[in-house]
Amino acid sequence: MRALLGFALACLTAVAAAAERAPDLVLRGELSGADQHTYREVPFDVPAGTSRITVDVDYTGREDKTVMDLGLLGPGPFEAQDGFRGWSGGSKHRFTVSATDATASFLPGAIQPGRWRLLFGIPNIRAASHATYTAKVWFSHEDEGFGPEHGLTAPLATEDRWYRGDLHMHSAHSDGGCLNLSRTAKVPCPLFFTVASAAKRGLDFIAPSDHNTMSQVSELRELQPYFDTMLLITAREITTFEGHANLFGVSRTVDFRVGSKAVPDWNALLADVARAHGVISINHPNRPNDETCMGCGFTPKSPVDMRGFQAIEAVNGTDTERPETGIPFWEKQLNAGLRVTAIGGSDSHIGTDDPRDALAGTIGTPTTVVHARELSMEGILDGIRAGHVFVDVEGTHDRSLDVLASTGAARAGMGDALQVANGATMHVVARTAAVEGRHVVVTVDGKPLASAEKPIPANGEVSFDWTGDGKRHWLRVDVRSPQGKLLILGNPVYVNH
Repeated sequence: MRALLGFALACLTAVAAAAERAPDLVLRGELSGADQHTYREVPFDVPAGTSRITVDVDYTGREDKTVMDLGLLGPGPFEAQDGFRGWSGGSKHRFTVSATDATASFLPGAIQPGRWRLLFGIPNIRAASHATYTAKVWFSHEDEGFGPEHGLTAPLATEDRWYRGDLHMHSAHSDGGCLNLSRTAKVPCPLFFTVASAAKRGLDFIAPSDHNTMSQVSELRELQPYFDTMLLITAREITTFEGHANLFGVSRTVDFRVGSKAVPDWNALLADVARAHGVISINHPNRPNDETCMGCGFTPKSPVDMRGFQAIEAVNGTDTERPETGIPFWEKQLNAGLRVTAIGGSDSHIGTDDPRDALAGTIGTPTTVVHARELSMEGILDGIRAGHVFVDVEGTHDRSLDVLASTGAARAGMGDALQVANGATMHVVARTAAVEGRHVVVTVDGKPLASAEKPIPANGEVSFDWTGDGKRHWLRVDVRSPQGKLLILGNPVYVNH
């Protein structure tokens, strides 16, 4: 665990921001034996501009076998498109609905302003019983961030530690495929198999990122309670004619039509992403953009304010051994003064580990490892924003890297900044696991620091000193095999930023 003041303050701020805000509306009522086998509509007004409704219901009397079923009605007639919006019976106490997604058993759709109604069914209440209910209602807007009031689950783990995941994969909601049950044809692969394959790899989180769509979000909400040890992060791959980018943490629609009248350039898209408080990462930026890989390479026609991106997919699948690796593109942005996080993603388009397919089993390779305060969507995305990340290129379950740089009493880890005066010494300690005999390799401003390359001893710890010149730099620690193959890609410590 890091003893970094800046990191601790950032975590505390993020925790406060993610805390559930007070409900916009609280509805209360009473039940008696006369309500047995009846339905009750409880009206409430939805203001204009609402993009999501989240409801949490609690009631008393369970010890006397009182049961309340829960549903939702929109402002239209029951049979209309904006009428009946779902029914969970007594299986849920909290649900959310929006234009793009909804809790399982509820229906996504436009949130029209007007008079909505909670629909309660009372299948059982004893003749002499009395009960009370409380319904908390939240109205969210498109430009808000995310929090528990958006229908998210509680953190799956609360330890402040490193979490391992895959940030790029596809399913039947776009172009992910696998063999059908009879093993006779390749078909769109159900999202369940993608998630199950990732869980089999022992990952802590994944971000299914189908092309330009959010149809998978409702299914992710359904799957999350079953996959209770692996976080399912809301994501999509924004796929344009001028490049691809993964957008994390945003479930509403984002117009991807870069080059159109509606979205003239990348800057317009990035401004929309900023309003939605998402994390956006350029995918496989050095891929070709031609008939062999249409739109894959990042080739904007107009200048782009790169400060709008929080991350770059420096490692896509196994591309570190190929000319199109994204690492040089990422380093170019670092040299331009940006503090942008390197991440990795398998880009798996196969949702199972079927041995018949040569590409199977790629989920989790590479693995992006994030230091986060907790295993929640906001926790992981805050860790990415902060640069507290390394990429396990081969997707192992145990290789690790942590970096601590210090000068005097000041300390910084990967993604953090450190002030180093001209002539002052910065001491760097790299702590590793499961890479004994491999080499620590240090890069400063894109150039190898040959004096710092050292084999990793049995205790996994390597240290070296670096002398500052009072100027801005970035310093990165990687792990390579003795033959030079990249095994772990670290994120930089920023000097004098």
